[in-house]
Amino acid sequence: MRRWRRAAASLLALALAACSTAEKPKPTPLQELTPKIAGRQVWRAQVGGIEFPLALTALADRFVAAGGDGTVLALDAGTGRELWRGSAGAPLSAGVGSDGRYSSVVTRDNELVVFDAGAVLWRKRLNARVLTAPLVAGERVFVLRVDRAVQAFDALDGRPLWTYERPGEPLTLAQGGLIAPFGDLLLVGQGPRLAALDPLRGTLRWEVAVATPRGTNEVERLADLVGPATRIGNTVCARAFQSAVGCVDATRGGLLWSRPNAGAQALGGDADLVLGADASSRLTAWRTASGEVAWSNDRLLYRDLSGLLLAGSVAVVGDLEGQVHFLARESGETQLRLATDGTPVVGRPVLAGTTVLVATRGGGLFAFRPQ
Repeated sequence: MRRWRRAAASLLALALAACSTAEKPKPTPLQELTPKIAGRQVWRAQVGGIEFPLALTALADRFVAAGGDGTVLALDAGTGRELWRGSAGAPLSAGVGSDGRYSSVVTRDNELVVFDAGAVLWRKRLNARVLTAPLVAGERVFVLRVDRAVQAFDALDGRPLWTYERPGEPLTLAQGGLIAPFGDLLLVGQGPRLAALDPLRGTLRWEVAVATPRGTNEVERLADLVGPATRIGNTVCARAFQSAVGCVDATRGGLLWSRPNAGAQALGGDADLVLGADASSRLTAWRTASGEVAWSNDRLLYRDLSGLLLAGSVAVVGDLEGQVHFLARESGETQLRLATDGTPVVGRPVLAGTTVLVATRGGGLFAFRPQ
């Protein structure tokens, strides 16, 4: 019953968020642009429509992606050549996590499915809903449920290894949460807190609050950490939903800085800058070391921007019309704009080598190479 209440609360939070954006302003029209850098689409692939929190996986030479119909595939980053394809056999609620050999998704029927190079290796029924892509690392599969409990399974045979549960938040966010590896730690979002677990035993090492939620009710105080996280050396940066952005020293579990910023999409960053879009699609760049604002950009207001990627000299972000914007990292000025299929860009763009991959709600996988 307790788990059911938590799941219902998650759905309630999503419904309330949808209602709150029903009357939002119209997207800012795009101005005519003279490209300042070269760049082009180098290949395209197609999967089923993406109506779930997709996490694209970028490896050294390939991308792993999934479609809403249960399709999972690996593509050569340079050419788009299909390396393998598999099917979960059912629509997805979360995916895809991969370590290069094993890949994992979760179906809407709460079934965890693990692939070995496209072939289904095993399936396991979960006892709670999952909206966060599983993490595959160290021959283990880690699952973050909507109630923010964490489960670990043996990647080879699906054997349950441990479960970490703590007193739940009154409400949890019905979108992808934060789960990531860091050295010999497993980092997970627990409400507004970043927690470090022992991946072998599931015990808590440390936790630190990225935000301090304020509000008159549970909905206003909802501040779950949004995934995926951005790792910059020993620093991990993340967004707390509609509350703040912050960076943590993950070697000791200490908060480096936190700044108020109401948004819902993942951050991007490197050793110099951390970038994010707030709820109105205003872009802000913070200094990674201090949290000081470097620049802000309001030219893309209300365009429902995606998560951010920093790729060399440009920041990459998509919008609700499928446009992909390449911005100068030092100023936020638009350098290049490339179109996809006209449906919203979802998730966060990823980079493998010199190729940037974005996914759209319509199931398009578009690879670009800015120069």
